[in-house]
Amino acid sequence: MSDLRVGVVGVGVMGADHAARLAQRVVGAALVAVSDPDLARASAVAATFPGVRVSPSPLELIADDDVDAVLIASPGEAHEEQVLACLSYGKYVLCEKPLTLSTSSARRLVAAERAVGRRLLQVGFMRRYDPSYTRLQSGLSSIGRLLVLHNVHRNMSAPASFRSEMIVRDSLVHEVDVARWLFADEIATVSVLTPLPSRLAPAGVSDPLVAVFRMAGGGIATTEVFINSQVGYEVRCEAVGETGSLFVDAPRPLPADFRARFASAYDLEVQAWVSSCVDGRVAGPGVWDGFAATAASEAGVRSLQNGGEPVAVVTS
Repeated sequence: MSDLRVGVVGVGVMGADHAARLAQRVVGAALVAVSDPDLARASAVAATFPGVRVSPSPLELIADDDVDAVLIASPGEAHEEQVLACLSYGKYVLCEKPLTLSTSSARRLVAAERAVGRRLLQVGFMRRYDPSYTRLQSGLSSIGRLLVLHNVHRNMSAPASFRSEMIVRDSLVHEVDVARWLFADEIATVSVLTPLPSRLAPAGVSDPLVAVFRMAGGGIATTEVFINSQVGYEVRCEAVGETGSLFVDAPRPLPADFRARFASAYDLEVQAWVSSCVDGRVAGPGVWDGFAATAASEAGVRSLQNGGEPVAVVTS
């Protein structure tokens, strides 16, 4: 069988990383096209890999008959239009998180895929593929009923443009999905608390944040998100059950950023997506997972704006 011909939309840090992954490490894929509003950046990425062309716009790339599947790594505000285009052309799509920035937008994507009649969309929640997280998830049955999750999510630094609401939508969203996945349950309420802010955070940014998720079944997940920790990229998780605990520890020394820490997770994620597309199916986190995560993030932003009061997650 010929390789799956993949186009990448958005070739910033994440998209360029995915382009290299598709071109060099993923079996069964051929990177054929890239698109980005910064044409110089798109041209530089395309020139790195023989035979890759630059498409003038994301929608032209998606419509291209020589593109079988699309990996979207553009900013979240562009996702709805681009995913809808992929669905309209019947093309498989791996969309980086967040799926969209609002529940109304995400709900439209749920309806659009349902109208197609089959799964085409996978959302880029790569922690479900990280070996340390999959070991923890597979071991949950050994510790009885899961009661509490404790998460830590720290970045060395972030640009001044990364505001408090973005911490919830773009960083905390990973722990939203981890909680839903490990508890196999929906998040009922979200509280986002603001401790004493770091003096090294940009003016007006509440950093760190502490989030509390109450699951529909009664479990609780806590997360500290600290995007200017000054130390390194540190992600940890403890699952507390009735008869024991399981851990995802951070590697030492701490890596500088997410690409080093989760390189294998991204490789496994994109490989699984390509393999499933070749088999005519999508098996990873889907449109509902993206919608539910967006709904929880939206509740988190409202909680942040309302002084940390719990806010219900609306998915009905």
